[in-house]
Amino acid sequence: MVDICIIGSGAGAAPIAYELSRAGAKVLILEKGDFYNETDFSKDEIAFCRRSIITPKLKDEYHLIEDKQDGKWVATPTYSLGWDFWNGNIVGGSSNLMSGFFHRLHPKDFRLKSEFGDIKGANVIDWPISYADMEPFYEKVERVVGVSGKVTPFKYQEPRSTKDFPYPPTREHPISKYIDKASQKEGVVAVKTPRAILPIPKEDRSACYYSNYCGSYGCSSGGKSSARAALLQPILKNSNLEIRTKCFVKKLHADEKNSIKEVEYIDEHGKRQKVQAKIFVLAAQAVESSRLLLNSKSKAFPNGVANNGGQVGKNLLFSGGGVISGHFDEHSIPLKELMVEGLFVNRTIKDWYFFDGKKGGISEALFEHANPIVKANKQKWQGSKLIWGEALQEKIYEKFNKKKMLTFEIFNDWLPNDDCFVSVDEGYHDKYGTPVAKIRIGAHPENVKVGKEIAKKTRKILEAMGAKDISEGISPYPPQNLQAGGCRFGNDPKTSVLDKECRAHEVKNLFVTDGSFMPTGGSVPFTWTIYANSFRVAEVLKKELGLRL
Repeated sequence: MVDICIIGSGAGAAPIAYELSRAGAKVLILEKGDFYNETDFSKDEIAFCRRSIITPKLKDEYHLIEDKQDGKWVATPTYSLGWDFWNGNIVGGSSNLMSGFFHRLHPKDFRLKSEFGDIKGANVIDWPISYADMEPFYEKVERVVGVSGKVTPFKYQEPRSTKDFPYPPTREHPISKYIDKASQKEGVVAVKTPRAILPIPKEDRSACYYSNYCGSYGCSSGGKSSARAALLQPILKNSNLEIRTKCFVKKLHADEKNSIKEVEYIDEHGKRQKVQAKIFVLAAQAVESSRLLLNSKSKAFPNGVANNGGQVGKNLLFSGGGVISGHFDEHSIPLKELMVEGLFVNRTIKDWYFFDGKKGGISEALFEHANPIVKANKQKWQGSKLIWGEALQEKIYEKFNKKKMLTFEIFNDWLPNDDCFVSVDEGYHDKYGTPVAKIRIGAHPENVKVGKEIAKKTRKILEAMGAKDISEGISPYPPQNLQAGGCRFGNDPKTSVLDKECRAHEVKNLFVTDGSFMPTGGSVPFTWTIYANSFRVAEVLKKELGLRL
């Protein structure tokens, strides 16, 4: 028996493994994927983006997506849609593949209902903790995991316990000064974007070398602050930690005393194994965490572990918003500045986080993905006409040598609602014989409304910069790489799965620490908050085990 068994190894799992193993607890991580490190990662677009080597084949392991068609909810397997909700089955999870945009939640995000009231059709509630409870752990992530940047004062600046970030900002592309100038003209501040990427070495991690391939790729320098590079690899020599890879966790077994007795998993050889622990921590990412709980049925929990209140899987969260993009050439920015490669844009507009007395969002600047196959393939069209030969060759040459597309990713709240949740379908099974997750993706109309308003404001920035062919895509469909909710925490067991310490109300030795705990998502990417909350829960677990803090 171990002290703590953690299912998953990403941002919600690694801080607990890091803190508890160093404090003397025996910790076991069960990870479905394999262990890749810096020497395994390359910038091979075919391997990592077009034929991902770090996610399951959809024919073997898939989800059902429930979408509304002609007024009815219709479920379709992802293998027929080509829509992949796997975000990196690998030690360190999807944090290996992130772009590293790190923003804290605002204090008002923790009391959304109190600040803005009820929203018809949305299940908005206040968090059971405050920003002040989380702030020390945001700061800890900056130091321990590694966040670079420069605090830029703006009107909605979150309170900080330190004056600035512990690591200087990454090098910036020349276009950043044009964003600054245009933003100033429009009366807003372009904030220097905090990044979970290091411009200088940290312990055994090398600095970023500005390869121009970051999002969707593992980092071969260690500069990216993934859960693996920042937390797990530094403690691999600690005899208190064991990581078992290629282990699919099939079921949590609960006893009649409302505690988890053991976890059942299938190892890399296809054999069933069991592990007992004093405490179990679930951090398999929101969809899969809900799926595991729902599939772990017993006499005590006929509808799944921790689900006698019927809340597991409910109020699933993604991110609202979308993108707005514009093209630049030598007529707007000198080519010697525009065509610089590898450096980060590092600019975010956050002055629209609140507007017109309601919750808004942010607009995050970045260049289009560097993937050459995707960029070249898009050039074969001239409107609706297919082109080839010299015309295609010339267009590709101009795209790679004389033009750049600047995109602003818009993030705003995905409002929790009754039509966005995870269930399981007994009629569909993966290669392990386990019912797959069915994801209903109903979006609240306010998501698109707010996203379009922020896009409208962002368009003025692009126009002031001289952008051409501005286009936008604000969609009610969710980005599958940003998942949260499904096991929201709260004080009332009737409306939440977890208490404020992320312990299941109904199961005394089960904690859930991936993004599942979040009752609302804020208008920023979730990763920093997941890291911070996991460090917070680690302190609870130290007390639980009587370890020195």
